[in-house]
Parts: sequence; C-alpha cells; structure tokens
Amino acid sequence: MQKKDAVKKILSGNEAIALGAWEGEVKYASAYPGTPSTEILPALSQYAGVKAEWASNEKVALDAAIGASFAGARAMAVMKHVGVNVASDSLMSLSYTGVGAGLVLVSADDPGAFSSQNEQDNRHYARFGKFPCVEPADSQEAKDFTRFAFELSEQFDTPVMLRSTTRLSHSKSAVEVAMPAAPREFESLPPFERKPRKYVMIPAHARLRHPEIEARLEALQAYAETCPLNRVEWGDKRIGVITNGVAYQYTREIFAGYSILKLGMTYPLPLQMMQDFAAEVETLLVVEELDPFIEEHVRQLGLDVIGKPYFPLTGELTLARVRQGAIEAGLPIDELSSDDAEIPELNIPARPPALCPGCPHRSVYFNLRKQKMLVSGDIGCYAIGVLPPFEMTDMVISMGASIGMAHGATQAGSPDKIVATIGDSTFFHTGLPELANTVYNKGTACTLILDNGTTAMTGGQENPATGITLQGESTHAIDIESLVRAMGVEALWVVDALDVEGVGQAIKEAVAVEDEPSVVIVNGACVFTPQFKRRSVVAVDHDVCNGCGFCFRVGCPSILKSEELDEKTERPKSQIDPLLCTGCTVCLQVCPRDAIYQTQGEEA
Repeated sequence: MQKKDAVKKILSGNEAIALGAWEGEVKYASAYPGTPSTEILPALSQYAGVKAEWASNEKVALDAAIGASFAGARAMAVMKHVGVNVASDSLMSLSYTGVGAGLVLVSADDPGAFSSQNEQDNRHYARFGKFPCVEPADSQEAKDFTRFAFELSEQFDTPVMLRSTTRLSHSKSAVEVAMPAAPREFESLPPFERKPRKYVMIPAHARLRHPEIEARLEALQAYAETCPLNRVEWGDKRIGVITNGVAYQYTREIFAGYSILKLGMTYPLPLQMMQDFAAEVETLLVVEELDPFIEEHVRQLGLDVIGKPYFPLTGELTLARVRQGAIEAGLPIDELSSDDAEIPELNIPARPPALCPGCPHRSVYFNLRKQKMLVSGDIGCYAIGVLPPFEMTDMVISMGASIGMAHGATQAGSPDKIVATIGDSTFFHTGLPELANTVYNKGTACTLILDNGTTAMTGGQENPATGITLQGESTHAIDIESLVRAMGVEALWVVDALDVEGVGQAIKEAVAVEDEPSVVIVNGACVFTPQFKRRSVVAVDHDVCNGCGFCFRVGCPSILKSEELDEKTERPKSQIDPLLCTGCTVCLQVCPRDAIYQTQGEEA
C-alpha cells in the first residue's frame, strides 16, 4: 500500500485490527461474534473492497477463510478464545496444508473471564499446531501486527494467529492512519490453481506434508531471532524483564528504567535472543498473563527466572498486581520507578448482571422456577437465569451443549424432568447437530429455543434467522419452526414470549411428552432490536399492593421497593421506574392481587 499523509486517530484494539487487515489487503473475512472479539468484523465491514460475513460458528468462519485463501484471496477468521476450540479441527489440518494467499486467525483471549466460561491461553494452540503467534501490546501494534501477519503467512506458507486479549481489544490508544483511505474495488479472483498434494489432506499427502511443516517450524525458529516484532529496550541491567502483549504496558511502568525484552512474536520464541538478554542482566523476570508459556521456554534453556506465582496464573494482570508481585519477589522497583505512589483500591459496588427490562427470556425462567425444572443451559443472555431471583440453570459447558447434555442425562436414566434452553443464534451455531442427535437416537429431552431475533449477548449481531447480513444486505431468513419440523420433531409448540401463562402451559405440555423429543419455540424480540415494540408503561396501585413481593420474582430491574409500607404486613410496596419500563406486562400478568396496571399514556 502506497504511503500517504497520515493522521493520528484514537482506536480500540479491535478497530485497529480491522484497519490493519484492510491495509494488509484482506479480501474476505468471517467471524462468529464473541466478546472480546465482536467489534472487529463490523469495523472491517465498513471498508470498501472487503467481503465480511457473520458465520454460523467459528469452524464455519475458518473453513470459509481457508477456501478464500486457497482461491488466492488474503483472508481472516475472527473469534474469541473458546471459539478456537470449535475451529481447531480445521485449524490443525490447515497447519499441514499451509495457505494460498495469506491467512490470519484472530484469537481474542479473555484473561479474567470477564465474558467467558474459562481463561484458556491460546498461545498453546500455536505450539500445538506448529504455526506462528504474534501479540500486539497497543492499538498501533494491533494495526501493524495484523498487516505484518499476512506477510508472514505468505512468506512461510502458514496460518498465523494474532492473539489479542480483552484489555487490548477494548482499550483505545493513538494509531497512525493513512489519509485519505485508498479506494478499492472488490475484484474477482483468477482461476483456482489446483494443488491436490498440498490442499487435499488424505493420509498419503499428510505424511508427505509433515516433514515440510517441521522444516517450516525450524525456519520460523531461526526467523524469530531477527523478527522486527521482538526488541530489547536496554536500561539498568540489574533487572531484565521478558514480557509480551498488554503485560508489556504494565512492565514498562512498574519496571521503568530497567531492561526489557518485548516479544511481539511469541511462537516460535527467539531462544538465542532470550539467552543473550539473560546473560546481560543480573536478575531475570518473565511477566505474562495466564500460563507460564514464555517462562517454561526460558527455564528449558537452563536459566534462573522469577515468574509464577509472583505474577499469577489466574486473572488479568493490572498495575497493582504486577507491582505487588515485584514487591513480594523483593525487587528494587522503587529505585528507578517514576511513580512511587501507592495505587489505590477502587471500591466499586457490586452490580450483578440481570435480564433487561422487557427481556423475552424473563417469562421462560419465571415459569421454569415455578415448575421446579432442572435446566441444561447454554451460552447467551439466558445464562443469567442461574442468578437470583430465578436460580434456574443447573449446567452450562459450551455453545450448543445444552441440548446434548439434556439428552445424555435423560438417556442415562435421570429421573428428573430436564429442559434445555438455547438461543436462536446458538441453535444455528452448534444446536442443530445436537438436536439432530436427539432425534436420531430416539431421545425424549425437551428443548426450549429462545428466539429473540438476534445474537443479543454480544451486542445484537445478525444470524441465519434474521434475514440481514453483516453488511446490511437482505437475505433469506431461515425459519426455525420449519427447520425443527424438517429434522423430525413432531411435538412442537410455538409461543409468544410475553404470554406468561402461554409459555408456562407450553413448557408443562412439552415436558409431559415421554416417548419422543419435544421443542418449544419461544418468540420475542430483544428490546434492543428494531422488531421490539414498546408499549405503555405499567404502574403499581398502592391502594391494592400489599408488598407481597411476588413481582420481584420476575427479576426486572425496573421494579423497585418503594418507601411506602403496607399497614398489615409492614412490607415495602413495589413501584415501577417508568424510565426503565418497556411495557412488556410480565409483572402485571404475575401479580396475584392485580395491583399492577398498564397506563393509558404514551408509549415508553
């Protein structure tokens, strides 16, 4: 790309990755939304000359990117860390085939598990799959490393993992942006170049490719020693710190004035560079988030190093945690550190997650609690059902697993009535094969498909049922009811999510089916979608309310305790915050005293 006049812009890491991909002339990108990676594809979709798509799951996203790469287009697949687990089947074979045009896999890890079911460290995938991993430390590097990753991919005929983390993905910093953006048209590719020995991984070809992959890894290992992403910042040599990614930002502040080896390419590691650095310093440290990935390599070199547990295995690193680790290790950080002030602890009130006012999942979990069901849950907003006041989720493992777990427990002879809950996007992600398995094996589990018309938990992205693509084009909306019937499910109910009694009756009838699988589709738009229709707010008649508290069982944030007490019970009467209320009427429907009514005013 031709050098242009540049300006500085403040971009998040995710926005910078998108910009870097575009500057790296990516032609095709696919992703499944998952925090902290979600914003990359929407940002990339705004650039001309790029086809960006939401996929039904992460393996589908990677498979599509592989096809684009083999066809000659630079391609990118984007996902959160647990999404790589879904894509790993294709990823391991991709390492053997290599690429056509450059292919980058963005893995957004989540130290601290802010929005995930685990804290896995995906650098291990790079070692396992024998392909390089690069890790930016700020938004400028996020842009530059992404662009570099495509070049590295083509230079060594390999997929490249670009590993981000939550802090990098969502933090913002200055990025040099070429202005104006170069116009680019979406152009067709040349005819496909057939290379069956390279691209077709039958056993005979795989055996031939394996030695080539080992040779590639040796070449990458040698290249790591001079890779421009790795650099030494010399300072006081009494302490030398090896670090990477966002941990570098904390290191350069806490260990200001000391020597730092910053690793931008973290697999394969520059072993000789690390040895040479260690030979120059008196005390060697490794500061990295999650697993001792770099530290283990350093120890294998026979070097003494301070690392875990001073800089912990779990959770996200912070300035305070790095500083505390340095103090516990007895290091003289204050002698050169530019900031001797104590870092104050923030006293932030706890704010547990809750279903939004008007959420269509509320009536489902209210009824599940009322009917005392065992619930096999899934990944989505409805996972909040495990928290008060519902406390109605008994197991959650991974995307789409709810149906399989309910089936397995039922087939194994569980005497309990078990229902699986799954959202529309998650159903398309990995729920389809799980339901097919239930039908095929004559299972009898009950599945509740909570169709809110969007991928809500990650911010409202499109999915195969919405009829809209990522780039705003109209497309065929797959009808979930027709799809479920086509899979052979005959015991099927479709119900309005805001009909509390109807939802409860459908669940009761569905779980009563004992000789075949049953499905209840609960339709209700997420409050943040255009399809959601706000209605007049509801209010509480304090002359009727006796403070029974039953309305609080629906867990709506707009229902509050008032300062007025009932004369007989001395319990606080409820009140509705009109600014939060969406007029869904769920609380009105469950109030045993008819003390809640819908106002006749304008819609909320």
